[in-house]
Amino acid sequence: MNEATVQLTGRLAPVLQSSNGEAPPSVPRPAFHHVQLKTVRLDEMVSWYVDLLGLVVTHRGSGAAWLTNDDANHRIAIVSTPNLVDDPDKLRHTGLHHTAWEYATLDELLEIYVHMRDKGQLPHRTVNHGPITSFYYEDPDGNSVELQNDNFGDWRESVQFFQSAAFAEDPFGPGVDPEALLVAREAGASTRELARRSYAGDFPVTRPNDRRLAL
Repeated sequence: MNEATVQLTGRLAPVLQSSNGEAPPSVPRPAFHHVQLKTVRLDEMVSWYVDLLGLVVTHRGSGAAWLTNDDANHRIAIVSTPNLVDDPDKLRHTGLHHTAWEYATLDELLEIYVHMRDKGQLPHRTVNHGPITSFYYEDPDGNSVELQNDNFGDWRESVQFFQSAAFAEDPFGPGVDPEALLVAREAGASTRELARRSYAGDFPVTRPNDRRLAL
């Protein structure tokens, strides 16, 4: 195993178990590297992901682009070929539900919310899942992109919450109004307080909160 894998399993070993309660198998655990998307609107997709996530294009060809937000050669690949067509019923079909990107703090999540709001794009879903607060956006192809932050600031606590009775009872959590979070934050509420209060339902959504499950 590589160093990153050893560090990860070391931090989470006390709380990690497989779904049947047994110890996880001793197999190499690779780091997740990238997602590849297919599109008929390559230019628009590249521009959208650069704007939303601050990605850098590491290579661009006539029918594909590779983008990254760290030292990896790419974290998203976007390809376009002449035979691709849009699927008007994609929400009713099985397949990838969303990709997700994590911010270090709720303040960063709210900052990107304001950035996108001021450009005319609002998330299609905003929710406090318990361990994480998440804002979901639609890319130009209608794919869902989750932007999130860890409510605990510690993955060990998040994993423990995943194993709790509260999460088992409601693994989705209540909807959250980002504008109300902004007002409370500017009034002096801490991010930890906002996470606790939003999970208790203190900042309910004021617009449709689409889960994008099968229609």
